[in-house]
Amino acid sequence: MEELLGGLSPLLASMVRNATPLVFAALGGMFSERSGVVNIGLEGLMLISAFAGVAGAFYSGSAWVGLLFALGAGLGFALIHALMSITFEADQIISGTAINLLALGGTGFLMELVFGRSGTSPRVQGFEPVAIPILSEIPVVGRAFFDQSLLVYLMYAMVPLTYLLVFRTPFGLRLRGTGEAPEAVDTAGVSVARMRYYGVALSGLLAALGGVYLSMGILSAFTEGMTNGRGFIALAALIFGRWNPVGAAGAAFLFGLAQAFIFQAPQDVIPLEFLQMIPYVLTIVVLAGFGGRAVAPAAIGKPYRKE
Repeated sequence: MEELLGGLSPLLASMVRNATPLVFAALGGMFSERSGVVNIGLEGLMLISAFAGVAGAFYSGSAWVGLLFALGAGLGFALIHALMSITFEADQIISGTAINLLALGGTGFLMELVFGRSGTSPRVQGFEPVAIPILSEIPVVGRAFFDQSLLVYLMYAMVPLTYLLVFRTPFGLRLRGTGEAPEAVDTAGVSVARMRYYGVALSGLLAALGGVYLSMGILSAFTEGMTNGRGFIALAALIFGRWNPVGAAGAAFLFGLAQAFIFQAPQDVIPLEFLQMIPYVLTIVVLAGFGGRAVAPAAIGKPYRKE
């Protein structure tokens, strides 16, 4: 029993680390899609922010400056998506795909330009684990959940805060109304375009937190393509969670657990290639089994033209 419990703690810690960027990105996607804008560009927003955070930390020597760089990059690219989707009424799927491709190619180019190398950047100052007294001493779960970086603790706080913001404030009511019945929101004197810009901007900031956690909370370096499909997994978690912060976070932890098994499972018994498939197979299963049942905001993906 002691051996089993001893192995459970590292598994849970790995689950938390893998779930954190997914939770941030899923919460960000929720703001965008609740406002009526599909944001398939979460992958690209995470990737460019992961790079910007490392670049900022590399030149400044400060993880906090790197975080500001990441937030700026995520916000900037999200506003590009908002401009194309809301102001110019471009197809939102195509715009998000363009963000993904731009981030993938752009970070590869910037790696050569900024660091003079491809592949992996130099190591930078990252966000080290900070143990919370008393809580981190709880058997089994203490070190797994409460000996993490500050970004993980921010993720814990963001889930209830996001829920309260979306479902218990006037701002949240307007945001949800914009995604469900923009005509009614417009009639009430609220700018649909402004609310949608807010939603997409918040998605960029939250996706940036997910990206910078990957590069500065786990690795302390940037690796090309390091998001590795996490933005799309976050979208699946968002749908599985029915566009609800608590549900999306729960789904993200489920995916995080699946990813944790890759590192904990005995690779001499189960082929590594099979293990690496698990998170993506789970994504397909979730979308196939629950995607059709989840009811998206009624006006999602539809440009709004004021009569």
